[in-house]
Amino acid sequence: GIKWMSSLEAKLEDAKDKKPTAEKLERLRREKINRFRNQHRINIQGTDLPDPIATFEQLQEEYKVHPKIMENIQAAGFHVPTPIQMQAIPVMLHGRELLASAPTGSGKTLAFCIPLLTHLKQPRNKGFRALIISPTRELASQTHRELVKLAEGTGFRIHMIHKATEAAKKFGPKSSKKF
Repeated sequence: GIKWMSSLEAKLEDAKDKKPTAEKLERLRREKINRFRNQHRINIQGTDLPDPIATFEQLQEEYKVHPKIMENIQAAGFHVPTPIQMQAIPVMLHGRELLASAPTGSGKTLAFCIPLLTHLKQPRNKGFRALIISPTRELASQTHRELVKLAEGTGFRIHMIHKATEAAKKFGPKSSKKF
């Protein structure tokens, strides 16, 4: 039907509609995030998911990533996160489990190494505190190389063990019982 009102009533009605409500602001924020994910071809499933990051600087601002790690990211030539890094890093920094798929060379290694070092906070002399299992020696070498670069100057000790006999020589014969 037709709604009849005076021009004063129309102005009051317009003023009511212009005041943003909390729900409207949240809906607009969600739409903005969804546009960002679509633009970067990020497909994600789950509930209560953290927002993706657009820059590495957000890691220091929002997640308090160690300044030396941030410096190492810049020194390694990483200026803008890749789509896998944009979403995977915040998910893992929130302590959530993640199953991610992305093409070779898309930055998956950095996407899990940054949260790993951030969760460990600082080095401790308590044996192995994190373990990354790789299906191939080549991938293990790549991961080791990236972690060494990323952790430089933080005091973390990064090791790659690919043979049990070498591990026994490197860490001592009692290392299997110790760790």
